[in-house]
Amino acid sequence: MAVSTLVFTGTAYAGKPVGSDEGASTDQSGGSNNSGIHATARITYSGSVAKNGGTGNVKSADVNWTPPPCWYAPFLGAKEFKEKMSKDIERQMNAPGMGGHAGAALGELQRHYEDEYGWTDTPGYKDYNVDKDGEGMFWAAVENPNEPDILKRSSCNDLPFWVDNGEAPPPQYEEAITPEILAALAYQHMQLPDTKVTLAPKNVTKVNLPTWAWLDKAVFDEVQATAALDVPGFNIQATTTAKPVALKLEPGTPDAETYPASGECLINDDGSIGEPYAKGKADKTPPCGLKYLRSSGDGTYKLQATITWEIEWTGTGGAGGDLPDGTFGNDQAVTVQEIQAINR
Repeated sequence: MAVSTLVFTGTAYAGKPVGSDEGASTDQSGGSNNSGIHATARITYSGSVAKNGGTGNVKSADVNWTPPPCWYAPFLGAKEFKEKMSKDIERQMNAPGMGGHAGAALGELQRHYEDEYGWTDTPGYKDYNVDKDGEGMFWAAVENPNEPDILKRSSCNDLPFWVDNGEAPPPQYEEAITPEILAALAYQHMQLPDTKVTLAPKNVTKVNLPTWAWLDKAVFDEVQATAALDVPGFNIQATTTAKPVALKLEPGTPDAETYPASGECLINDDGSIGEPYAKGKADKTPPCGLKYLRSSGDGTYKLQATITWEIEWTGTGGAGGDLPDGTFGNDQAVTVQEIQAINR
């Protein structure tokens, strides 16, 4: 996998954080870190993505892979950061009952940005870097609103830090936003098409009768989703591309056989999966299909058809690589009847 790089174009924006728009974009605002400060950095999504910034339907085949729960992103220029920070600190210091350890911590925080004193072992800044206003930005934490675990979501808890224009964030901030992080977010929001295979016989089959299953090339094609950091002056985005590669059939009962035995039907050279049934094939074994060995009685079996998608990404600066395969499937109700024999 290529190393991700963060590319800046133009002058870093020193204005207020961008607000939300309708459509595929969504605001992703960080919760309070240990300084009570967070950034508002909007990530916009386009392509085949869930509506209103919701989580898509793709499921990672790698159970150990998860989207980023938080990251660091551009926040404010020096003058605006000073205005916000000084007001926030003053308000908290004047709050009733403020004192003790909390008051001491606020004092250390104030000195960190005003007098170049360190916050623990971290070098501080002189007057909020106002003399460098327009030459860079303070970055701060952003929470992933789609991360359900609050501890993971708030794990980016370093103090806001300064980044000069055209420079990458210091290496210790591994969660600083990159094309690779955006690719993972695009993956998280990707919406794959429904998986409904064509069956023959259709929906109603007989015990011990092979059922053919297939997907036409026109039904499935590559799917793309793009995530971009929407902050003027920062050119950073990534696009994930999902390509269907296999269909897995799960009959919904152990009293069944699949073709092939693994139940995994590979994609054909023309992009289709399986082979359509036609007259004259009744005595043949389908390359992709199943056979039920017992009647479904008064009910139905839930046939699950799941597509496996290979997913790769490309991003700003020529970055790119692979992401874990994704899967998504649907249930289809199948009625299985006994073959009625007539004795004469």
